[in-house]
Amino acid sequence: MTDNRLVAEEISVSYNSTRILHDVSVAFPPGRITAILGPNGCGKSTLLRAVARLHPLDAGRVMCGDTDMSTLSRRACARLIGVLPQSAIVPDGVRVADLVARGRYPHQGWFGRDSSDDDAVVLSALTATGMVELAHRPVDELSGGQRQRAWVAMVLAQDTDILLLDEPTTSLDIAHQIDLLDVLAARNRERGASVIMVLHELALAARYADHLLVMHGGRIIAAGAPHEVLTVDTVRRAFGLESCIIADPVTETPMVVPVSTLH
Repeated sequence: MTDNRLVAEEISVSYNSTRILHDVSVAFPPGRITAILGPNGCGKSTLLRAVARLHPLDAGRVMCGDTDMSTLSRRACARLIGVLPQSAIVPDGVRVADLVARGRYPHQGWFGRDSSDDDAVVLSALTATGMVELAHRPVDELSGGQRQRAWVAMVLAQDTDILLLDEPTTSLDIAHQIDLLDVLAARNRERGASVIMVLHELALAARYADHLLVMHGGRIIAAGAPHEVLTVDTVRRAFGLESCIIADPVTETPMVVPVSTLH
């Protein structure tokens, strides 16, 4: 296993001269599941993109173990961190199996030839995401949920000890959301992979994540275990929402129940 300590040190990021992240520092707990929460436009996806080197930093740095990520090539970064961006796009006609096999490219030699080991990893990723029967279908013929699972399979095939996923449950019904989060939890449990994901579903974040980050206005306003972070005050500060917090009847993790002002 590689050193999967991932730390952002006072990073700032802008889009078109507008500052989105403001001197954000965060150490993602290694070997744990972290969920990043917050309202639309708060900087969740920008933080993930910045950590993944998909967007340049105005200031600060991102460290993976003792390595400054800015010193690594894209290929070297891809051997350390698997990334599922938001709204990923695949060219027309690409089959599911070929898309998932692209996750092996960072590990291949100069000529990019598949080995039996590559084939085994790809099959394992397809199996884990329930995509084996669709392996020969073109990705652009799939439903939105099937397409999302194909992308997640590609990230799993990258076979890294750090996974960054931006809204991985997008387009999935509740049953497939649970299936997918179970897959990510298994990767975390079985090989100690650090899983860092942006989620909108607060109850699922509390159920699956060991560590929560709550963002607002380009800053982290709360961080810690779900029962420490999901409080009435934090929900009000982050979302402008009045709520009460109850225990999930199955897992006893916190659930946010909105309090309607209508009578």
